[in-house]
Amino acid sequence: MKPAISQVCSLDSPWDKDVADYAAGACRAIEVWLGKLEGWLQTHSVDEALSVLDEHEMATPVASYQGGLLISQGEARREHWEHFARRLKLCHRLGIGTLVLAGDLMGPLTEQDVDRARQSLGQAARQAGEAGVRLALEFQSRATLGNNLQTAALLAEETGEANLGICFDVFHYYTGPSKFEDLAYLSGDNLFHVQLCDLAGQLRETAADADRVLPGDGDFQLAPLLSRFRELGYDGYVSLELMNPRIWKIPARQFGEVAAIALRNLLVSPP
Repeated sequence: MKPAISQVCSLDSPWDKDVADYAAGACRAIEVWLGKLEGWLQTHSVDEALSVLDEHEMATPVASYQGGLLISQGEARREHWEHFARRLKLCHRLGIGTLVLAGDLMGPLTEQDVDRARQSLGQAARQAGEAGVRLALEFQSRATLGNNLQTAALLAEETGEANLGICFDVFHYYTGPSKFEDLAYLSGDNLFHVQLCDLAGQLRETAADADRVLPGDGDFQLAPLLSRFRELGYDGYVSLELMNPRIWKIPARQFGEVAAIALRNLLVSPP
């Protein structure tokens, strides 16, 4: 498994600066935060972005995240899908092989909503495949449907699209209704990406993204999960994803050094 750091960990840092700072901290792969990149591209070109990445020898294996595709309707649906198409082109240009798709099925759902979500998943996977990009469906612990690993894996499998797999976010696994036996639904074929964090001193029912901390600083049992990923032969990227405003105040270079060490130590530990 290979380490990466999500740019959301340094949300207040400019896109190009955190690439440079993470590289200085010996991080060689980032999970691109698309909102940050798109903001930077308002005054820069894609060629400039490629130059920044080349200069710092930074890989961009995955990007986060695409929402709004599953049950939106009318004008909102058109806007989300047009945005998705632009992002697929951007991912292709930057060599981003995997795009995280949010399982944002929130609120009361009708049977029609569920059918629409299933159809949208298949459509999105096919469209991404045409652009040479894989989609990794992220189950979200607060979702109405698809709030656990089992359901997310079944939804992905139902599409019959090999281009659609799972993004395993440890935060959503532990704060939602997923169970350890649900790990059986993962395979070497459907596990596309892993996101790590930890949680300290918080009730899982009330934990928020802002409570995420560095792996090893909290209460999550990470070793059994990493052991399972090794059993599957997963050799993809494992990214650190922290949406913690307190961490955003840490300079990106300083954070990148600490995060890279924490990730490497965790991933090289014996199962």
